[in-house]
Amino acid sequence: MNENDNKNSRRLFLKTLSGAALLATTLPHSAFGKSSLSANDNIQVAAIGLGIMGFKNCATTVTVPGVKLVAGCDLYTGRLNRAKEIYGKQLHTTKHFEEILDNKSIDAVIISTSDHWHDKIAIAAMKKGKAVYCEKPMVHKLDQGLPMIDVQNQTGRICQVGSQRVSSATYLKAKELYESGAIGQLVLAEAFWDRQSANGAWQYSIPRDASPQTIDWRRFEGDAPPHDFDPVRFFRWRNYQDYGTGIAGDIFVHLFSGLHLIVSSLGPTRIYASGGLRYWKDGRDVPDIMTGVYDYPETKQHPAFNLQVRVNFIDGGGGGEQIALVGTEGKMIVRGSSVEVIRNKMSQAPGFDGWDTYSTFDKKNQHDYAAWYEKYYAGQSDKKETSRMEWKAPQGYSDHFDHHSNFYNAIRTNGKVKENAEFGFRAAAAALATNKSLFEQKIINWDPVAMKLV
Repeated sequence: MNENDNKNSRRLFLKTLSGAALLATTLPHSAFGKSSLSANDNIQVAAIGLGIMGFKNCATTVTVPGVKLVAGCDLYTGRLNRAKEIYGKQLHTTKHFEEILDNKSIDAVIISTSDHWHDKIAIAAMKKGKAVYCEKPMVHKLDQGLPMIDVQNQTGRICQVGSQRVSSATYLKAKELYESGAIGQLVLAEAFWDRQSANGAWQYSIPRDASPQTIDWRRFEGDAPPHDFDPVRFFRWRNYQDYGTGIAGDIFVHLFSGLHLIVSSLGPTRIYASGGLRYWKDGRDVPDIMTGVYDYPETKQHPAFNLQVRVNFIDGGGGGEQIALVGTEGKMIVRGSSVEVIRNKMSQAPGFDGWDTYSTFDKKNQHDYAAWYEKYYAGQSDKKETSRMEWKAPQGYSDHFDHHSNFYNAIRTNGKVKENAEFGFRAAAAALATNKSLFEQKIINWDPVAMKLV
């Protein structure tokens, strides 16, 4: 890239960022995806799985105009009772998801169950003609992804995976800035999401009335290895490989989703992970700290680059999260509601932006080198160009709302969702391959185009 190209890229970056800043201060929340829907033309929705994310998804979905929550399904009686307390006695509740799928008046389902039920319920729902919003990770095992994609293609049903970053104004702005050349050529990405709380480490509360009478334990187990009734495994299922996907499936998958959106990537080809159980030794069989290293190949959308990911569930520093994209001319740091770009460009004269090497030459070579610099780089600064700029989403902005709104808009218009089964599986696959690497203690080779192990 020559100097004129650099200047043009710089001007484009400044124009993009300044426009983004103006947008953030002038547009209302509704400008980021809230559509105008008739209150008399409701999309009838049922929630399957009413745990933490199940109730959060319900709370968001009922704020979308033209959407009505009409049914709820869960295997614990207390959650069904709670759903009626919140949404009214008219809400139909059941412990059998098939009952919901057989109800022809229901247009869409939100699947927020344990991971090992995702593909089964989603596939059954699409075959019954329902639109599907499926929580991340899309599937529990690597071999479940392609069958679910096939069913979506065969049925033509709307299927969206629930990684809300894919609809986030913050991540879409990061994508725009990245594509404008804000950081030059991408060479490295770094991501972390650390936590310091019991709930953040999946130590969820267990109700006092948990028993075989209030919980359908055998149905919960499904095709998982059988165990005696255990309320800990039921309410803290993320701690066990039988039902969940651990740190990789719960947290890494968000980081993959966001990164893949920003740089238009299909995923890594080489995956290696490490980690262990350092603090939460409570019977779980998944790590509480995990790190991963990934090779992303060169494609038409992005250059080859490396990714480093970390999650720690006992961070005495208080926790936090971010994705950083490091390029040849800048670094982009993406957080929940902000995008910061730091630009630090090397001088044009190689070896002349510091005294370290130059000072080791004898006086004759110092003189010759300085004369060469003056001849070929006259008038150019040998100082680094450094700047910091930040974009922020409007106060009160919700990417959860936008993700749900996009789902229902796709149903109404028979359009495309922001995160279909292919996108969702590619993010999930990187996370599941991370688990495979950790538990099998080996490097995993993956074909992100064919979505298969190599």
